[in-house]
Amino acid sequence: RNGLETIFSNALFQLNRNLQVYLQKTRKRKNESEWRPSAICVSEDSFKRDAAFKLLNWISFRYGFGTYIHLLRGYFSKASSEDATSDMERLIKHFKTTSNHVYVDTMISPSYTSAIAQSIQLPGISGMENNMVILEFEKAHPDNLKAIVENFSLVHSGSFDVCILGSSPNSINFKEGIHVWLKATDEENANLMIMLSYIILGHPDWAKSNIKIFEICKPGMEEEVQKNLDKLVADGRLPINTKNIEIITEQENISPKSVINERSAHAGLTLIGFREEHLKHQGREIFLGYDHLGDVLFVNSHKQIVIT
Repeated sequence: RNGLETIFSNALFQLNRNLQVYLQKTRKRKNESEWRPSAICVSEDSFKRDAAFKLLNWISFRYGFGTYIHLLRGYFSKASSEDATSDMERLIKHFKTTSNHVYVDTMISPSYTSAIAQSIQLPGISGMENNMVILEFEKAHPDNLKAIVENFSLVHSGSFDVCILGSSPNSINFKEGIHVWLKATDEENANLMIMLSYIILGHPDWAKSNIKIFEICKPGMEEEVQKNLDKLVADGRLPINTKNIEIITEQENISPKSVINERSAHAGLTLIGFREEHLKHQGREIFLGYDHLGDVLFVNSHKQIVIT
């Protein structure tokens, strides 16, 4: 029996190797209509919270691919290598209890920046190049948010979509669904946000959920915005009921954050877009102030994807 297992295992390894070589040789630039997420996540808090892993697992379940990297700070040595091996075994055992569709690995690196630089150069395990990077911070204690903001330009320079997850200690209220918040400045982010919500909804955890889209617009633009959103959903054949699309008119002295905190307080997951130029001017404040929400996914699209 052991001999047969070894033969079968070796055959799988050879098949995987040949497939990877074939994919590398035949790789072509895919048409935008064939877009699907191939995401990589870097975290050193894997044993403190698993929100980032869950998100990656939702994305990878049916339509995407995911690689989760656990970071160990330090320099490579015999001792750190043994620690990495031990942590790897712990991670595999820890995530074995879930329906896992994510490839897990460890990385030894002296700094967060060097770990990011190394990770974004890794080949995608599916034979498809990674096109998305997921970073995560804890909303109640955003100690690593400064480092995330400082390294955004590094990730963005590699033509990656960037998702920054603000995790909450509260349990996820799946029945309240996924809320997607759009605004006029989200021209490039909107399609990615809607596609991600659709992809995440495909996971069994969200089986009884739905997607709600909110757009905050200037007075007098309500009818045009509604028409554009209805067309986007119809053309993309997305499972979003038009009754779940709501247009909210901007009001003086009421900030968008206040509106979002009120309307999405019970949402299972809230998606909010952000732009690079706003990040340069406002820094980490962009991601703060959503204390009434559960998990929040901040999305920055490298370029506009096409929903088909």
